[in-house]
Amino acid sequence: MRSAMPMARARLLLPVLAMLGLQACAGGQLIVATPSACSTLVPDAWREPVPGAPLPAGETVGDWIAFGDAQTAQLDKANGRTVDALAIISRCEARDAKAVQRARPKLLRVL
Repeated sequence: MRSAMPMARARLLLPVLAMLGLQACAGGQLIVATPSACSTLVPDAWREPVPGAPLPAGETVGDWIAFGDAQTAQLDKANGRTVDALAIISRCEARDAKAVQRARPKLLRVL
């Protein structure tokens, strides 16, 4: 005849073993990523609008052609800032997301 005592010990041991196993999952490090840190990489001078070219003083066609060329250059500068700022922010966010993924513990290569 079998005794009920070993089975009772096994039942008491099961929660203890479960707590030891769960401690490995819950004991990971806290990962904090600042969501707005990437916008600080954009130069402060870019926060100011690009000034337009000054109007020509003369009234000749050449003066107005030079003004149009200078105004187009200023527009190109402003558009370039927008593209560059968005590229800086997107690369920064991708870098941060990759760092967070690498910092997370891999449990049986599932996560």
